[in-house]
Amino acid sequence: MKTAALPSASGFDPLRQQLLAAAEAFATDAQPLGKLLGSLVDDVRRAADEPLEIFPVCHHSPAAAVHMIARLRQRPPRVLFMEMCEDLRPLLDKLRDCKLPVALQAFAGHSDAFPASWTPLSVVAPLTEFSAEYQAIAFALENPQTELVFVDRSVDHIFQWMPQEEGELEKHLAQDEESDEDPAGGGDEKPTIHGAAVGVQMGGVEPTFERFHEFLLRNARVRYFAEWWDQYVEQAVVGADYETYRHVMFLVGSLLRRLGRKDRDHEEDRQRERFMWTRMKEHLAAKKVKPAEAMYICGAVHAVSDVEEFGTTNNNRWDVPPKTSTTWLYGLIPSSYAAIDHQFHFPSGTVTLSDASWDKHRRALNVKEFALARKEKEKTKGKKTAPAEAPPERETASQVPSPGADSLLGYLMRPPALAGADEEQLLAWCVGVTDLARRNGYLATTADSISVYHTAILLAQMRNRHHPTPYDFRDAAITCLEKDRTPKKRNIERLCDVLLGGDRRGQVGFSSLPPLAQDVYERLAPLKINLQATSIQRALLDYRERPDLLPCSDLLWKLRYLLGGSVLRPIMGERVLGQAPVQESWDLAVGKNQTPLIQLGYEGVTVEHVLEKRLKAKAFAGGATAVSALAAAEDCVLYLKSARLTEEIGEHAVGLLLQETGAQSAPEIFERVRRLVHYFRSTPTGLPEWVKRFVTAGYSHYATLLPAAFGDRGTTPDQVAGMLAFIFNLESLALSLGCNRSQLLIAIQQSAPVTDDPNKLGLLWSAEWLLGLRTVEAIREFFAGLLENRLALSSFPGYVNGFLLALKFTPLVARLVVELLSRAFEKLPDAVLMPWLPSLLMTLRPHGEAVLPALLKEAATCFPASLSALCGWRPPWEAAAPPAASQPARPAVELSAEETAVQALLREQPATTEALARLLGVEPVWPEAATGGTAARAAVSEDEAAVQRLLAEHPETGKALAALVGGKS
Repeated sequence: MKTAALPSASGFDPLRQQLLAAAEAFATDAQPLGKLLGSLVDDVRRAADEPLEIFPVCHHSPAAAVHMIARLRQRPPRVLFMEMCEDLRPLLDKLRDCKLPVALQAFAGHSDAFPASWTPLSVVAPLTEFSAEYQAIAFALENPQTELVFVDRSVDHIFQWMPQEEGELEKHLAQDEESDEDPAGGGDEKPTIHGAAVGVQMGGVEPTFERFHEFLLRNARVRYFAEWWDQYVEQAVVGADYETYRHVMFLVGSLLRRLGRKDRDHEEDRQRERFMWTRMKEHLAAKKVKPAEAMYICGAVHAVSDVEEFGTTNNNRWDVPPKTSTTWLYGLIPSSYAAIDHQFHFPSGTVTLSDASWDKHRRALNVKEFALARKEKEKTKGKKTAPAEAPPERETASQVPSPGADSLLGYLMRPPALAGADEEQLLAWCVGVTDLARRNGYLATTADSISVYHTAILLAQMRNRHHPTPYDFRDAAITCLEKDRTPKKRNIERLCDVLLGGDRRGQVGFSSLPPLAQDVYERLAPLKINLQATSIQRALLDYRERPDLLPCSDLLWKLRYLLGGSVLRPIMGERVLGQAPVQESWDLAVGKNQTPLIQLGYEGVTVEHVLEKRLKAKAFAGGATAVSALAAAEDCVLYLKSARLTEEIGEHAVGLLLQETGAQSAPEIFERVRRLVHYFRSTPTGLPEWVKRFVTAGYSHYATLLPAAFGDRGTTPDQVAGMLAFIFNLESLALSLGCNRSQLLIAIQQSAPVTDDPNKLGLLWSAEWLLGLRTVEAIREFFAGLLENRLALSSFPGYVNGFLLALKFTPLVARLVVELLSRAFEKLPDAVLMPWLPSLLMTLRPHGEAVLPALLKEAATCFPASLSALCGWRPPWEAAAPPAASQPARPAVELSAEETAVQALLREQPATTEALARLLGVEPVWPEAATGGTAARAAVSEDEAAVQRLLAEHPETGKALAALVGGKS
């Protein structure tokens, strides 16, 4: 590497000698290790000797923030160069009206320069109050004499430098990983506030080389790199002088760069470093600023770069690649500690612990942080807020002059400080977590506080630590307090996070919101609720007393359509065609979840503008169908109420319908068209022209497709039923608009020979019945034979299913289905009926909500309503037989003299016969007596003829009965 050729500086010789001595003592081959350790010292020296002062940092590091404050108060630079995407710089002026943490965001809804699966593209850069970058931003914005310049690659280059493959972007997004260490009962939702965005941060130092990462954690006896960094770097440098802080960060950055990075990450780091040094040199030359008057804030890994462009002592510059044609939109979105942990794969609670550490160091070192003055305060005062003045000089560890060139070696050999403050803090934590556990249902006492304290100390000693860290305290609290189950919502791990600061959620102020979001806030002002509140707000709207709130209702339903239920949710009320609202109730979480509303502002300037774009995109997309276009037209009527746009989308839906060659979308198309027809018929203007054209086109189109749909096995019976429902339910309207019914008749006749599917035959016969091509008697006759044929009985549920589907377009089939099922239960034996019942139930199950109510209603009218009425009940399909006069005359039966005498006897003494009939369960009905006397021939009923034939076959019974009553045998 180029650092090997640099001459040694005498100030770092003691450190070099110590490292080489250690290499000779502990390594079998001291030459490679000694060369590596010497390179680390060379990296530190080279970064320290750079005329452009380099300030190395780590992501969200309180120690870096403390030293940044002290350095800026001591000697403000003329220019601050910062490792951050250069095109995010204009967003900083909007930070004054925000509550941290917030994130700088760049968003692109579509781009032709990157793979289609990547869109929408989003980049977020979270900021916290205790980060060095935010303290530098606040200082620069409050002190105009210091210029702040972002020099890192733009958000467009972030995606340019990724491999242009479809699945590459997923590797850079925060993934939801299941962890056994997060048991059920944690009680918090997943932190998805950043959405599917690529996270960028200043000072990322975590090793990406797995073997080095594992070796580092195992030997330090820690679980996470964040814990290692906090113990061995963060706490060690927070109380050091400024130069020692820089040298330690240079040394650690060099170690991680040389041993902890993969080659792929090295190449990405070098690209960024070339970009940043090129931008800094360009700015210094353009503004004629000396390197000594500027400061470069970057990650510790980038501070010891080995690229040719490093340093201001040379004029090497990189040819920065141009940006793509992608249009980027910029804004601020809320963030949270949990979202930052999730975004950058930190252990849960890492940023919360950093916040707690920031508070402790700020009190211990008497640090006054930089803060931005809010815009509303400036307006109230009527004058511009003066730049923040430096506090009186004070003796702090960060302001003590450097002890000498060997300060790094001396500092590395000193024991850590601030142990007294940690002791007091540990006692407060042990008492606090016990109190929280008791309030959350755990059986915790003062003895548990003592056990947590001693366990934390024991764990620290086992891990070779002078004093317990927050991670040791958390492990001790879980060990001593956690039970086999969580009594309430939060477990002990979550209670430790709450004790140490909890999750803090940021908020974007009104003046920093995009125009669309500001317009929404202003239009919802009549609701008299606090939209800035972080809790859920309940809005009650009574339009009979407050008709002026109807515009608010329209806006709420539009937002509900665009944003879903994450921001607002209707508790009472609905939005349907033709219905005027009377009362509504809403739960609003606009202040709690601002991100969707802010990102909606990237799509347009008003909600109506975005809604129109969404509807057009839905209707005119490349893969749009008649269903999607018709749904867009219905949504346009429901939410936007634009006749022009509805007409445009509706005409496009007609064209898409005519392009379809199948019936896959026929059921949904019918339901939507029926709703639209009923709605427009109730309006003063009546049906629009596009609806009329859709009905006529659909009638002719589906009639043409019927033969192919009946014959195609890929077309389901539901889809065929949808076509027939469209045709028959809208037939009167279609015929009045000029359609010809002969087309339907021809199509039905052509469909009969091409199908043998029982499900489709039920539909076909129903259509033929409506058109007069088939009688119901013929259908009954077919099923009478089917029920007698056990081999064909398995197809019976299919026919029933077809008739049930036919209920979508004719109610006449309901009586027939009830009759068929009744005959099946009447005639089929149990051996056949019981195995057949499961398939029948599975046939009826899909129709539970659609047609079964009509079927049950018809069955209720057919069957008797009480048990007493069951005795004289006859099925309606049998009672509806034609009268006897209209039936052909039955042949007369000639009775003998003996039979005539028996008949006369039975008529004269009917009591015995009637009692016998009732005993057998038959109500006796006597036919009218034939004229002409007892000897005359009489035409008797069919039942009497059967009795006479029975007596003729067994004459002995009749003769015995005649002899018994005294007659002639």
